[in-house]
Amino acid sequence: MLWVWVIVAIVSTLVWGVYIMIWQYDANNRSNKDMRKIVRIVGVVTMALWLIVAVWALAPSTALAQTQSGIASVYTTRTGVMTASGRRLNDGALTAAHKTLPFGTKVRVTNRRNGRSVVVTITDRGPFIRGRVIDLTMAGANAIGMGYGIAQVILERVR
Repeated sequence: MLWVWVIVAIVSTLVWGVYIMIWQYDANNRSNKDMRKIVRIVGVVTMALWLIVAVWALAPSTALAQTQSGIASVYTTRTGVMTASGRRLNDGALTAAHKTLPFGTKVRVTNRRNGRSVVVTITDRGPFIRGRVIDLTMAGANAIGMGYGIAQVILERVR
């Protein structure tokens, strides 16, 4: 994955540098010395920005270092719709949606009211309602005795 970001950074730097060089030359007809300085500055700045983006994107997710607590809800029961990960939603599967955890991450969801827990796999993004930390399929919600609605839960990342 890092190589993809490096290639994107190099290509974008070259394209941006050539674009600036042509634009500046046509606009002001500057000397080659000025153009080299402009291209060098633009290239370094663009490369730095892309490297920052790459480091940020590839940094391990700290969204759920140990535990997280909040409200869980049940999301759509429309089996067959596409999830953000590209899989089709199966309401009978133990899957869930989380805002930041990588797809495929396994999370133990524990209902704080009754102590029941279930391990689900993150396959979608959400919930998009303030205060909620995870959206469960109907199977996951039933497994922790939540039913159709919301519940206070504790999330633990399963290693």
